[in-house]
Amino acid sequence: MIKVYPAESRFNANHGWLQSYFSFSFAEYYDPTNMNFGPMRVLNDDTVQPKEGFGDHPHREMEIVTIVLKGQLQHRDSVGNTEILRFGEVQRMTAGTGVIHSEVNPSETEEVNLLQMWFEPMQRGLHPSYEQKAYNKSDMKNRLLPVVSNQHHSENVTHIHQDMTIYLSELDAGSSLSFTQAPNRRIFFFVIEGEVNLNQTDKLKRRDSARITATPTLDIQTDTGAFIMLIDLP
Repeated sequence: MIKVYPAESRFNANHGWLQSYFSFSFAEYYDPTNMNFGPMRVLNDDTVQPKEGFGDHPHREMEIVTIVLKGQLQHRDSVGNTEILRFGEVQRMTAGTGVIHSEVNPSETEEVNLLQMWFEPMQRGLHPSYEQKAYNKSDMKNRLLPVVSNQHHSENVTHIHQDMTIYLSELDAGSSLSFTQAPNRRIFFFVIEGEVNLNQTDKLKRRDSARITATPTLDIQTDTGAFIMLIDLP
């Protein structure tokens, strides 16, 4: 089953310095029917103005993944990490037993647009940790490139403490690809840019998403070209 969630259905929080779109219940947006999709708990599409950001704040018992789409984001945490995250890089923070961090747009002139996702870990009480890796953007051309996983192991794949994989793909106009899903698993699908057709029945445009179950094969096709994210979940 493919259930499509149009971009316009997301909750919008506009704080001036921050424009945020929530795909799941978060902060001031509460919907008891939209709390999670398997272990996936949060997907926020955030745009932060120059020299603005999130000051020090705590997290516990979550795997937090951040993907920058435009601009740059500076991360600092109580474990001692200080990094700048840019397009082509992925960050994973294990909050575990507790961590404090901040996320700030360090640019004087350019806004930053990012996707931040939270996932429940397979086990609680993990030691807080942080990892940031770059992926080869050309490797996602017309194929699904794993960038975060506990199943795919390479120097360019960020590890996560959950049985899942995040794939990115940049599709040329007129191209297609397929994803074969193991039984009893879920797919979260998100169109970052462009438009796609799923299994020749569902058309998704920019920032639309789909929650997919009991669908052994997902065929993805685009007439216009697209930048997509596919998450394989238990």
